[in-house]
Amino acid sequence: MAFDLKRVLKVMLFASNGPLSVKDIQTAVSRFHEQATTLPLVEQGAGSGEQGDNPEAAAPAPAEPEEPVLPAPVEDDEFYRDVPALVTTVQIREAIDSISLELQAAASEIVLVEGHNGWRLVTHPRFARWVRLLRNEPPPVKLSPSSLETMAVIAYRQPVTRAEIEQIRGVSAEAGLSKLLERDLVYIVGRADLPGRPIQYGTTDGFLEFVGIKSLDELPSSDVLSPRQIDAWLQTSNNPRAAGDADMGLDETEEQQMSLEQAAAPEQPAS
Repeated sequence: MAFDLKRVLKVMLFASNGPLSVKDIQTAVSRFHEQATTLPLVEQGAGSGEQGDNPEAAAPAPAEPEEPVLPAPVEDDEFYRDVPALVTTVQIREAIDSISLELQAAASEIVLVEGHNGWRLVTHPRFARWVRLLRNEPPPVKLSPSSLETMAVIAYRQPVTRAEIEQIRGVSAEAGLSKLLERDLVYIVGRADLPGRPIQYGTTDGFLEFVGIKSLDELPSSDVLSPRQIDAWLQTSNNPRAAGDADMGLDETEEQQMSLEQAAAPEQPAS
């Protein structure tokens, strides 16, 4: 039987201490070929050669009681034959997708998820309570709407200062920021080049796992929270203009209609 990439990936996913990336898999394949060319071959039937001129020297030593010796693993079977010199990213992804579909079709308690730095085997969410009971962990605390709004502003606007968050939301962001920092969903990026050097915030890798995406590029598009729209809104809020007819829902095409400025002006006495 030829090298079976899918079976090898299943073993790697199970044995991995963290997310398994394409680079990890390709590195393992490279190590296989390096060891195949550098490790000495194991001599078969060692000690069973010719006795030579001294039969007494070749006589076996008296047997001593020893611990039972387990047989050495046999590595010259189908799992180590015809291993390609390079496993491409496309081959790895196709095998991973096949494993994921098999788990889904079997309604397995284990699911395969892809994060920003690789794949992992995890327990299905419907069994989360049993995992918490095993680890004696409390139920997860849900984020408040205030914290979710703050996290959304940071995700789309980052790096962003607390003052900018509060100006966008219109309320204090202290409580929401503290909760997000505590949950390791946001972190301090640095300081803005502004008077007072205010702290700037950004999202962490934990945020990507929390929302189930691999990168910030996968965030859904939002005209409301895009940098261009926010900049325009902040500029408008800092430099308010007088309301016009269009803002009040009046028809600007009506020639005889007075504007708001005209209506507010005192009437001049007829001469």
